[in-house]
Amino acid sequence: MGLFQVLTLGATLIGGLQQKRAADSAADAAREVGEFNAGLIERDIDLLEKQRGIINQNLLTAKKRSRKDFDKLRGEQRAGFAYSGVDLSQGTPIFVGLESAREFDFTLSQMDFENEMINMEISDKQEDARLQAELSRMEGGAQAASLQAQGTKSLISSLGQTAQMGYEMYGGKNIGT
Repeated sequence: MGLFQVLTLGATLIGGLQQKRAADSAADAAREVGEFNAGLIERDIDLLEKQRGIINQNLLTAKKRSRKDFDKLRGEQRAGFAYSGVDLSQGTPIFVGLESAREFDFTLSQMDFENEMINMEISDKQEDARLQAELSRMEGGAQAASLQAQGTKSLISSLGQTAQMGYEMYGGKNIGT
């Protein structure tokens, strides 16, 4: 076997090994990209949770303001009736007060309902973000597996080519004798 033939065999083997290493490096990079993207997506989950806290705190503040406004309205109603000389303990002033209280209760219930709907939307967005992060990791893993398989295929192919070239160089004769 001549020097050129030995170099050709060696170059074929080295080429296959380099392709395998390059594919493994690309697979590692694909996994890292998938994990990085998943981390970005998961950051949104934390931001949504902070948003939920702000929204819930705003509800408490709005309820306190509504209570204050209701108390002010009731005071103005009483003062108006009293100024007109109407007895506050019976009749129209009581009915007006009850109607105002029902409206106030309805407003509070409506605020609670709207807040609950917003919280459900946030929970849905968080679950969507969790699934997107999981999908990103899976895509990175699948791409990595594909790249590693390509590298293994290249290595096996170069080993097969090397064996074929060796067989042809020796004319199919027994190499060990």
